[in-house]
Amino acid sequence: MNDKPRITLSEVALAADVSPITVSRALRNPDKVSAEARARIDRAIRELGYVPNPAARALASGRTDVIGVVIPSVSNNVFADVMRGIYEGLEGSSLGVQLGTTRYSPMTEEQLIRVFLSQRPAGLIVAGHDQSPAARALLSAAACPVVQIMEVGPPPIDLAVGLSHYHGARAGVEHLLAQGYRAPAFLGAQMDPRSQRRLAGFRDGLAAAGQADDPVVTTPEPSSVSLGCRLFADLLARRPQTDAVLCNNDDLAIGVLFEAQRRNIRVGAELGICGFNDHEMMSAAEPALTSVATDRLSMGRQAVRMVRDRLTGGGAPRGHALDLGFRLMPRASTARGRV
Repeated sequence: MNDKPRITLSEVALAADVSPITVSRALRNPDKVSAEARARIDRAIRELGYVPNPAARALASGRTDVIGVVIPSVSNNVFADVMRGIYEGLEGSSLGVQLGTTRYSPMTEEQLIRVFLSQRPAGLIVAGHDQSPAARALLSAAACPVVQIMEVGPPPIDLAVGLSHYHGARAGVEHLLAQGYRAPAFLGAQMDPRSQRRLAGFRDGLAAAGQADDPVVTTPEPSSVSLGCRLFADLLARRPQTDAVLCNNDDLAIGVLFEAQRRNIRVGAELGICGFNDHEMMSAAEPALTSVATDRLSMGRQAVRMVRDRLTGGGAPRGHALDLGFRLMPRASTARGRV
């Protein structure tokens, strides 16, 4: 058992020859303290082994210096990019991150939101707009900024930043049709609400072009490259006339490429492939793969900026949504003239 008394903020102030208020300000808003004073405070903290007490700070200020982040997955590269943006957005601040993953479970999401709010966070960043009624009620009553990320469309609970997955997928299928492909299909995995909206965009794009067929193969399984191979094989068995595929993410698109190459199908000339998100592997593949690019880094950065602006007394009003849009990145996989 360690009975060593906790080092206090006053002891740090005495060692650094500053007031306790200056130490507190340096910990919360270091840019408001001179570089010389910050250096003395940092040295005193290191030498004394001072650790701030977040519970005491929360009682004093009404909140901790932590932003809660609730996302479905840490293994999905999309959310890895978002988290990198969040950490970049926190640089130069005293704020930290508490991360929770829902594994695509609405009940787990609700539990995490409840726990995070009980800890008086400086803000909450939550993926998507499809929370359970109980989770939405918690977020609506939250005494901190709430930013819903990844998409825009429905009115946000407080703030939002993202893109329209519906319009991104619709642009993808419209590109395939404009390139001369006549029998495009959709492959989807892990059919969460954002994937469902991509599917809706695909279907409406086909319908607008006068196609009544519904060439769709989906699964609730987690996405992977090997799954893309299998889904494409299943699609060809059901619908051999397929000449283009819109995939709800890039992993599946890479799998389609591999399976097409195994079958000696000429990608571009005989089969168009379009992914979604535009990870680095899409431009590095051979042939390079078309994709709908989304700016995940900016989503993370902008979400943090929204929270930080609110904490300083400014920021966007409740109900504001920032649409970052998307970009179609056409490459060789949808170049119909490829030989």
